[in-house]
Amino acid sequence: MFRSIRFWKPAAIATIGTALALATLPAIAKDDPPQVTQDGLHLKTQTKYRLVYTKPDASFSQYRRVAILDCAVEFSKDWLRSYNNSQVDPSRRIGSKDLDRAKTDLSAAFKKIFTDELAGKGGYQISTTAAPDVLVLRPALINIQVSAPDLMAAGRSSTFVQSSGQMTLYLELWDSSTNTILARVMDAGQDPDMYGGRSSSVTNRAAADRLMQSWAQELHKRLDIATGKDQGQ
Repeated sequence: MFRSIRFWKPAAIATIGTALALATLPAIAKDDPPQVTQDGLHLKTQTKYRLVYTKPDASFSQYRRVAILDCAVEFSKDWLRSYNNSQVDPSRRIGSKDLDRAKTDLSAAFKKIFTDELAGKGGYQISTTAAPDVLVLRPALINIQVSAPDLMAAGRSSTFVQSSGQMTLYLELWDSSTNTILARVMDAGQDPDMYGGRSSSVTNRAAADRLMQSWAQELHKRLDIATGKDQGQ
């Protein structure tokens, strides 16, 4: 009997405490990350911006379906405090409603982009129940910073920036039938495409979409390799 996949709850955000400590720009970790995590994952990849941990001898060949859980979203507290302190006009400060709306929009955009990539282009079926062939994606977007948030305030001035901002992908891959973690990825990304352009809500959203699309494409490619799908193409 299949069971519904429900093990990503708001309280589970606490499990990414290590990621919040490690996943900072310009580099993910100033100190050497652990070779083995507390939950038994081994460090496989370490670059300036990316950490990948995997379970020893984990196999992905059986997965033909994916369950994409709701994406948790956390903005950098240092960025929010600094931004609000720099604004003389109260109407330009970011409030809790602004953050909640942005989090909801980002979470929805993440699921759409990853669903379109993995199901639409990759051919992986989307599932909401546990089964031996279902791989669960537990995502979070953390340490989000926006160079020039556009709050649509009256009398706002134009802001020209080199980059729209940055954020870090925190992604765990779980086997749905055994509720076992197989891999954890932390990848810090920064949008480089502004080059002195004017920042707005439209450019900020486009920049976030570009980053999420690049992560979705990378996961698609890696899954195809891990499941052997690329060999038949």
